Amino acid sequence: MAFFEKLNELKAQKNSVLCVGIDPDYEKIPAVVRRQDDFLLTFCQRIIEATAPYCIAFKFNFAFFEAFGAAGWEVLARLRRSVPPHCLTVADAKRGDIGNSARHYAGAILEHLDFDAVTVNPYLGFDACEPFLNYSEKGLFILCLTSNPGAREIQDYPDRDAPLFLHIARRVQEINIHKNCGLVAGATKPDQLRVLCEAVPDLPLLMPGVGAQGGSLDDALQAVPHRNILVPISRSIIYAGEGEDFAEAAGKAAQALQQHMQRYL
Repeated sequence: MAFFEKLNELKAQKNSVLCVGIDPDYEKIPAVVRRQDDFLLTFCQRIIEATAPYCIAFKFNFAFFEAFGAAGWEVLARLRRSVPPHCLTVADAKRGDIGNSARHYAGAILEHLDFDAVTVNPYLGFDACEPFLNYSEKGLFILCLTSNPGAREIQDYPDRDAPLFLHIARRVQEINIHKNCGLVAGATKPDQLRVLCEAVPDLPLLMPGVGAQGGSLDDALQAVPHRNILVPISRSIIYAGEGEDFAEAAGKAAQALQQHMQRYL
């Protein structure tokens, strides 16, 4: 089954569009865990176990694992294998390079690590996306309207009537021959989200920015009714607790968000 078919099926089964972001920042990991030799693996595994009943996907931010060098890569591979089958996996790697390099990036993430989906950067041109597109059963979320404030100086260029993010969205729609493409579109920009949805009503969205980045879950879900979406939330879930019960606190935070999402699903 293709990625977005699985996403829709899980969305219906769990009544959720929650994607838990696995962003293990050493300074934020509870001290009781940091004292352990295998703190990175332990922290992430317990978060995954506690939140899996309430989410339909986990998004692994590669930067937080790459910061630990070879050990981080080993943990990332082990965590990927530990995700239960009733949850999808998204590699938040933001890869994008010339064709030959992109082919190796795609193979590493979608074959070797066997992630279900990956984030891809289109700014080298869409030939840089092609090696990822060829994995027709895997999902691609192509950077379009990102959640960070500084994105406006590039993604809104040259003006409001013809911003670059709309050009990207329309090109993604054109190249989506395998129906495995979606867009990264930040929840911090609900007005632009509405414009985006009008331009490309059928493309799925990965919507970061809810919570610590200031995006409103209600505003985001109201802006994209009935869309095939994933809402990744990280810090407000995985760092919900600071003591021995950090995993239980994360589970409760994920459950509360999943229940909140039910109003819109």
